This record gives sequence, structure tokens and C-alpha cells, in this order.
Amino acid sequence: MNCLNKVFLLLGSNINPRIKYLENAEKLIDENIGNIIKLSNIYESKALGFESDVNFINRVLEVSTNLSANHVLGKIFEIESKLGRKRAAFGYSSRTIDIDILYYNDLILDDDKLTIPHPRLHERRFTLIPLVEMAPDFNHPVFNMVNQQLLDHCSDDSVVNVYKC
Repeated sequence: MNCLNKVFLLLGSNINPRIKYLENAEKLIDENIGNIIKLSNIYESKALGFESDVNFINRVLEVSTNLSANHVLGKIFEIESKLGRKRAAFGYSSRTIDIDILYYNDLILDDDKLTIPHPRLHERRFTLIPLVEMAPDFNHPVFNMVNQQLLDHCSDDSVVNVYKC
């Protein structure tokens, strides 16, 4: 019997063609990780943690998968690599595609490879705004607050707008 898991993923890109990278990532996620159940709007914001002339676009996906959390992570690395992602030796940098696991069911995991829920999701408006659009009442299992509450308490004051093509 296959057990389906609910996974929320954040996609981001700030290397052109940004929309094409998001679309290609979505296709590869659907083919290699699981069925995309829901997609948020696409949002645009300035880079956080480094300077960039190109803004990020971000979107949250809800995916139904029978893969384990670590297997999902392995597939994410494969997809990012296939789409030309180059990982910086340290710090943040521009990227063709970035895919983060925000939640995997209500799993709490913290090992040397993976932390779930994402350890900084509550600190980032570019993550919380599309996440609240998708699942305002989904409970963060560590903080025991729903996503809307996390956004209401978020100290990040960066501007996040719906992306206009």
C-alpha cells in the first residue's frame, strides 16, 4: 500500500528566464517527486542575504508523494542540478532554481542533511505569503502556530508582490 504524503515546496529563481526555470522545475517535480495538487501565485521580491540586480520570483507547490522526505530531497538536488543550479561554497548567490522543502506532513526532522519544517520559513515573507495563500491553517509542528499566525508575527518587512509578467 502506498502512503501519500503532503509536501509543501518553495520554488525560487533570479536568473533569466526565471519563469521558464519555474515551469521546468514544476514539470520535473510532477514527473519525479509526485503530483502537484496546488500552486500559489508567483510572487516577486528582492534578494535576501545578498545583492542582485534581478529580483527573485517564488511560488509554493503542494505535492502529493509516496517518497520519503530524504528521497524527496535527493530528487530536488537532481532537479536543481539538471536545471543548472550551481551551489555557492558559502552564503547566498543568484540561482537558476532553488527548491526548498517547507513542510513534509507534520514531520519534525533535524539531521545533518535535512531540517523539516524549513528552519527559516517563519522569518521570510517571500515564503510565508504564498504559503498562506495555499494553506493558511496548516499548523507549524514546532511553533504550534498556523501559517497565517506566522505571517502575522513575521519581523521581515521586505516587499513581496504578485508577479506581473
